[in-house]
Amino acid sequence: MKRVLVDSDVLIDFLRGREKARAFLSSLIDEADILCSAVSVAEIHAGMKEPEAEKTEELLDGLIIVDINREIATKAGCYLRTIHSQKLSLDDCLIAATAHAQRAVLATGNKKHYPLSDIEILVVPIGS
Repeated sequence: MKRVLVDSDVLIDFLRGREKARAFLSSLIDEADILCSAVSVAEIHAGMKEPEAEKTEELLDGLIIVDINREIATKAGCYLRTIHSQKLSLDDCLIAATAHAQRAVLATGNKKHYPLSDIEILVVPIGS
């Protein structure tokens, strides 16, 4: 089965009820393992409002959450050290390294955050 690691932006748009994000995640249910980095969990909780807590937990409970380990941390550090781009943040490097370690496609709404050549990136047309 295909493995897809979903970036924070897609999950946030899903939680905000944006149809394109909903349709994308729905299309994966029967054909892929849907993964999420622990970094995305932190990003989602950082922007969550209290009334959204139950809906957020329901979504996260349906995903395979991948913790950051030494392999992922090392790869993320290598990305940050060797790829010279102002768009590249440590959070994005950790998410990309998680996709790499899991041999998963990285689904994101913003390819500019991932100027990498060693992972497959799927651009999801999210937003309103």
